[in-house]
Amino acid sequence: MTTEIHYQSLLDVSRQIGNGEVSPVELTDAMLARIEAVDGELKSYALVTPERARADAQAAETEIKAGRRRGPLHGVPIALKDLCRTKGTTTAAGMTIHADHVPDHDATVTARLAQAGAVLLGKLQMTEGAFADHHPDIPSPVNPWNADHWPGVSSSGSGVATAAGLCFASLGSDTGGSIRFPSTANGVTGLKPTWGRVSRYGVFDLAPSLDHIGPMCRTAADAGAVLGVIAGEDPNDPTAATAPVPNYLAGLERGVRGLRVGVDPRFNSEGIEDAMASTCADAVEVLRDLGADIRTVAFPDPTDVVAGWLAHCGVETAVAHEETYPALKDRYGPGLGGLIEVGRALGGMDYQKIILDRQAFTGRMRRLFEDVDLLVMPAQYIASPTWATMATLGEDPDGLASLLRCTCPLDMSGSPSITLPSGFTEGGMPIAFQIVGRHFEEDLLIRAGHAYQRATDWHLRHPAI
Repeated sequence: MTTEIHYQSLLDVSRQIGNGEVSPVELTDAMLARIEAVDGELKSYALVTPERARADAQAAETEIKAGRRRGPLHGVPIALKDLCRTKGTTTAAGMTIHADHVPDHDATVTARLAQAGAVLLGKLQMTEGAFADHHPDIPSPVNPWNADHWPGVSSSGSGVATAAGLCFASLGSDTGGSIRFPSTANGVTGLKPTWGRVSRYGVFDLAPSLDHIGPMCRTAADAGAVLGVIAGEDPNDPTAATAPVPNYLAGLERGVRGLRVGVDPRFNSEGIEDAMASTCADAVEVLRDLGADIRTVAFPDPTDVVAGWLAHCGVETAVAHEETYPALKDRYGPGLGGLIEVGRALGGMDYQKIILDRQAFTGRMRRLFEDVDLLVMPAQYIASPTWATMATLGEDPDGLASLLRCTCPLDMSGSPSITLPSGFTEGGMPIAFQIVGRHFEEDLLIRAGHAYQRATDWHLRHPAI
């Protein structure tokens, strides 16, 4: 076992487990020791589950030695965002009112990872209810590259833990950008699948028609391995898609040659910080050099869906919390409580206009992909903001719209997206871009992401911890 194994990719570690070079038990003990040594400062875990982890690891080791290997996640230590219910283990969703909530069942994603033989290290910290702010009484995770910088939300713990070598993969959720923001901030690869590709059964709702569950990993191939386990129809979730789940690791080496990749130079530069615009343009050139057919397109104007996202999210959140809000209003933080108030105040006609805008934008996105296979765009408009910058951003309505402009439209349309590390700021902080695809074509996103990562090494760089 190398001293830096905690920074290796999931699939690299999986290969070592499969050929007997690495013991799942020893690896799990090493990861638990690293969490104990490092996470006191980073605060990425809401709860560590050492007894569960060691039992999972021992079971995996026994099965693998007997020749009963379940797949690439078997024996690999992972962690879950703390909105994925876990039977017998506290699941709080970043909320003090759920601090003692111990589910009597697993979320579907939790169960599927267990069935794949993954080792559960624990539950990862997140913002309150998966909205924008951490609860005032719960410490925020710390960006491992620089504590002064934003770790992203709402899957903050997932981004920090994956980047800091405290798990080999994690799950996040994305309603307005919550896989992509922390993936960008922490320098990891995040995959937001098509809405419905992954079951939401047993996952705390923020806004059900906007919520996407997906993997946050070191590489695109790792994300494909995890998605292949958690995706698919689910009798417990009638909104889960019934489309067959492909082998996302098959065909990885086909690359991007001949794929039509759309780029909107205007959207990718107007209102976008230079570092983010430049990294996006550089990524396009890498894809061009790899044989992609780069085409200029016009991204549908997202102004209306960006303007309507907050109220839309607020209505669905108000419904999701109606049993506890306003009954326990005093125990909510100002961010989540404020969102619910926005939703409760919205009139039916105004809500319908938002729905119509959403449907129109989704249709325009569908037509865009008649001419291209993939779309390259910035992961966010601003490069690695500090906490101080984010505090002032929250005071400016236009600032919120700018932050959401590259992310929430893809939640409104349900489109899949992969976020890939693509460079660093002058101050040494990670930056990223995203590739967007047609509904249920995550295989192309993973394939393109893998090709990009074979040609670059940004995803191989890690914080010095």
